[in-house]
Amino acid sequence: MKGENLKDRTKKFGLDVLGLVDKLPNTITGRAIGNQLVRSGTSVGANYRAACRARSRAEFVARIGVVIEEADETAFWLEMISEREIVSSSLLQQLLGEANELVAIMTTSRKTAESGKNRHSAFEIRN
Repeated sequence: MKGENLKDRTKKFGLDVLGLVDKLPNTITGRAIGNQLVRSGTSVGANYRAACRARSRAEFVARIGVVIEEADETAFWLEMISEREIVSSSLLQQLLGEANELVAIMTTSRKTAESGKNRHSAFEIRN
């Protein structure tokens, strides 16, 4: 997947997370989880964009690691919403699937960049 497609995809993910947060109840739990979700869900795209501006392979690997952490944290909060049955929606399930897919994509990208064996790693494709 090309870098521009992932930039768009991670931005859409953040926007969809914001949409879900708007549906959370105005309770202590809803606000607490909502705040965490806003931070982690929008951080995925912001940190991916930062990775795309990396000046070295090592910096790219480190920044992609942050993207993985944020996407996985977002999946955690989405699981909490699902298991507590705070909201039930197809958007929740779609977002959980997307968070897990983004973790998998970014993990593969990081492994490829770390190995340095593939001339067409994600770092080299976008630079």
